[in-house]
Amino acid sequence: MEKDYKSDNNVVLPDHTALQYSGRIDFTNSLEPTFIYPYSGIKTVFTGTKLDVIVRNHRDCWDNRLGFVIDGVQDCVLLPYDNTIIRLNLVKKLEDKEHTLFFFKRQDACHYFDFLGFVLSETGELKQPEERSSRRIEVYGDSVSAGEVAEAEDYIGKPDPEHNGEYSNAYYSYAAFLARKLNAELHDIAQGGIALLDGTGYVAPPKYVGMESRYDKLRYLPALGAVNMWDFTRYSPHIVIVAIGQNDNFPEDYMAIDYNGEKAKYWRKKYKELVLHIREKYPNAFIILKTTILEHNGNWDKAIDEVCEDINDGRIEHFLYSNNGCGTPGHIRISEAEKMAEELGAYIEKFGDTIWQVKSISV
Repeated sequence: MEKDYKSDNNVVLPDHTALQYSGRIDFTNSLEPTFIYPYSGIKTVFTGTKLDVIVRNHRDCWDNRLGFVIDGVQDCVLLPYDNTIIRLNLVKKLEDKEHTLFFFKRQDACHYFDFLGFVLSETGELKQPEERSSRRIEVYGDSVSAGEVAEAEDYIGKPDPEHNGEYSNAYYSYAAFLARKLNAELHDIAQGGIALLDGTGYVAPPKYVGMESRYDKLRYLPALGAVNMWDFTRYSPHIVIVAIGQNDNFPEDYMAIDYNGEKAKYWRKKYKELVLHIREKYPNAFIILKTTILEHNGNWDKAIDEVCEDINDGRIEHFLYSNNGCGTPGHIRISEAEKMAEELGAYIEKFGDTIWQVKSISV
């Protein structure tokens, strides 16, 4: 497979013009683009009776699965643990007609994968997908924004079941539901366990990395290779959602213990710096600051509100869900995420169409 996959008569290489990419994807090698962030994906239209994909996986933890939606039907395929090139069947026994495809990364940086191409059936061909949406959203968040454990529907309102990544699906995150509801493209800069500050949260032990040093990165997980920078000129969103503040209570819930203590004041200072860095990158974006319905102490939301008022920018708002911070002790399941998206979407729609009229860029 390492040597012969490009010679297959029906292989579609990653630089084909009918492949519409979305997400922070590393195109350093245009024939082996690396998918890093959840919900990063490809849209296209294909003909034929089957579809295979060729990938190389780079696993850090959990079981890793690739997601795809063909003709509106969603499914997934399990990846191997090693990093060899592999050809996987996505679907077979289709009618010989046009089919729509959305192929996407289900999980966060528990793995990266290199996309090496699709393989069509003998008479199959690619066609251009529908035109890319002119609306752009970007989300900076944690496991809730990434859709972690979303498919554990039997555990709505309960702690998580034991799992090995099989329930995680960015397609069912509130961020993805929101993007589909508003007909917008999404860059989902989300990582399970991430907090604002380096040295806190749960990502990349024992040093731990926070959003303050990862929001501007393309490859961002040290365990999977060299960290590099993201080029912000490649994507300029109309709406930016900052959903950080859930994992920041580890290893110490200092915002709950002493709201006016030095650690709590320092967090507010660094949170303000992050928001202002994002504002500098996107001068015209509408920025929404929030947490989620996952249980946490209300002082974190109080801190965000204080920072929002201190910044005093007419296009930066603090949003709270109706059951903010008290909706569930476990990760947000599909139905809960959809309800979150409905509530957040209704809030956004109150601002009218002008929110989408600032010029945006997508490369």
